[in-house]
Amino acid sequence: MSLCCGVESVVILGFGRWAWKRCTYIGANDSANWTLATLGEFEPIPRMCRLVLAVYEPDLNSPRFPQHGYRLNPDWVIKRVTYEQTQGRAPPYIIYIDHDHKEIVLAIRGLNLYKESDYKTLLDNRLGMQMFDGGFVHHGLLKSAVWLLNEEGEILKRLWEENGKVYARCMSLNLAVKYADVIHSIILQDDFLPRTATPLEDIFKSIFCLPCLLFLVCLRDTFIPEGRKLRDQRRLYAPGRMYHIVERKFCRCGRFPPEVRTAIPVDGRFEHIVLSCNATSDHGIIWIERESQKALEKIKEINSETITTPPGVQKFERMQTIEQEHRDALERAVSLNIPHAVATADAEPCMDNGTVPSQSEGDQASKTKSTSGGGKTNWDELVNKLFKKGESGHLVLNRDVTALNNISVVQPP
Repeated sequence: MSLCCGVESVVILGFGRWAWKRCTYIGANDSANWTLATLGEFEPIPRMCRLVLAVYEPDLNSPRFPQHGYRLNPDWVIKRVTYEQTQGRAPPYIIYIDHDHKEIVLAIRGLNLYKESDYKTLLDNRLGMQMFDGGFVHHGLLKSAVWLLNEEGEILKRLWEENGKVYARCMSLNLAVKYADVIHSIILQDDFLPRTATPLEDIFKSIFCLPCLLFLVCLRDTFIPEGRKLRDQRRLYAPGRMYHIVERKFCRCGRFPPEVRTAIPVDGRFEHIVLSCNATSDHGIIWIERESQKALEKIKEINSETITTPPGVQKFERMQTIEQEHRDALERAVSLNIPHAVATADAEPCMDNGTVPSQSEGDQASKTKSTSGGGKTNWDELVNKLFKKGESGHLVLNRDVTALNNISVVQPP
């Protein structure tokens, strides 16, 4: 009897400790040790959010949201594409030239789950279904991105050339780290989506309500060892360098002036679901735009009070720090035995069949580095490496070309 009571007490205490830790875990904990973002690197973020919001707007000349407008020039919108024009292959988008900031922007709205075509895109995936450049990505989103590349690639290239070539700016863990120098993810406090490795198609096919499902995912992930999570290359992550906007504190009411933390995390890359009433609302682009603008104004205010070195010197030093952080993240991924991780961004991962590229293939890949881009991959050469032109003349993944060539068409009797 006493033994049973003792075991029962241990179980109750253990569950109570787990429940306390999970219920008191807040989104700010994920980035507690990250550095604060600087003005130069975060300044474009609110502007990009407004451009994405502009895709939702039926008439940019009479905007309904936000109250301060989109701060864009409707005459600089080069192309606007609706659902009817994409025919379900991609969400609506706009192509915009920002002459003031020397940027060519392709802004794509988020998936609209009231649209059957977007829902099909979301469900077009299975765990470990689609490999890409030595890692795994969401199959439906990749297919949509390839369609966009075929549809708008030449237009974007032409715009870049016509403007003097002075413009232009969801994957497994190794790819999320590898491309951190060119991809940025913006996360608002408790946003649930970057924190769950549960495939999106499983979430929206679930018979449970979303809060119940998030609780079950939280409970399941508690018992999965960290090492196992990192080695499972089928788990998908938010890509690139991460900017975490933090505006709420533990046991405090209301929102505080937001601060922005940034890093390229490898382990601890938003692995824990936050049990918060804001977990779903923090995913809305409206709130991300509002809070990112507040954060930018706060950074400007702090900078105006504490400037001690010329802005040019500050920007140069920060660029060096960002490059070093990327190298450190790549080395960290290798040290943790992340599948297909490489120590340098230009190193070649294993091929789709698990083999290492031959010496000639490696030499060819090493030539894909731009001689004038500071070591970053040249866009045209990257496309040539990952895609081939099919019989229709459109770009398809190299793997898809091989698969299509191996299919023999059998005529019915």
